[in-house]
Amino acid sequence: MRVVLVGALGRMGRQMIAELERAGEVLAAAVDPRADATSRTEYTSISDVDVEADVIIDFSRPDATEELLKWAVKRRVPVVIATTGHGEENMKIIAAAAKRIPVFLSSNLSYGVHLFADIAKNVAKAFPYADVEIVETHHSGKADVPSGTALTIAKAIIDARGKGSIVCGRQSMRQKDEVGISSLRLGGVVGRHEVRFDTGYQTITLVHEAAGRTLYTRGAINAMRFLVGVKEPRIYGMEDLIAAKKYD
Repeated sequence: MRVVLVGALGRMGRQMIAELERAGEVLAAAVDPRADATSRTEYTSISDVDVEADVIIDFSRPDATEELLKWAVKRRVPVVIATTGHGEENMKIIAAAAKRIPVFLSSNLSYGVHLFADIAKNVAKAFPYADVEIVETHHSGKADVPSGTALTIAKAIIDARGKGSIVCGRQSMRQKDEVGISSLRLGGVVGRHEVRFDTGYQTITLVHEAAGRTLYTRGAINAMRFLVGVKEPRIYGMEDLIAAKKYD
């Protein structure tokens, strides 16, 4: 497949280039503000990209989303959005684009994290009265706080209980049914999420830790191969990929 990679020179982008090569896929264009504009395959802006493509993978920043979706919609190219931290306006832009092209959107492309969230939901249902706190740890250069994964897990717990609210960076006494999120940014930690359920007489602690960035880049490969195989324009997520058994 011919892939346009946006955010190609960031941490995840560089890892993604290596993953595409290992997977036997073609990097049709590498897009990044730091790109070498004299290169035949590197572009500083996606609006300058003039190559044929089968899919776009986005590992950039939320402020690049609108431009890349305009390019994708114009050329009818499906998009895998692996960027987190999208606000309400960006989500509206993504939803509008998904009426025209298939869009894969996930706060985390790891199958293990998806299972982790499901386990957390089951514990939340079993102990609806337990206090819940999430501690997420990432490298010091991560832009969004809290992580998209932590928010996804917190929302999954609240949905499982049918009530509750999210509190980020607690500043006051705990209120009933709150799910707290604490964020740590230090060193080169790839990603660690810990969820604690405390009933007052016992504690259940769930932990998922990424050993490297490969689980995310491999997840992006799985997502793009799944997305190119679908025809209906809409937003797809990890649950669709897993239902289709398109993961490894």
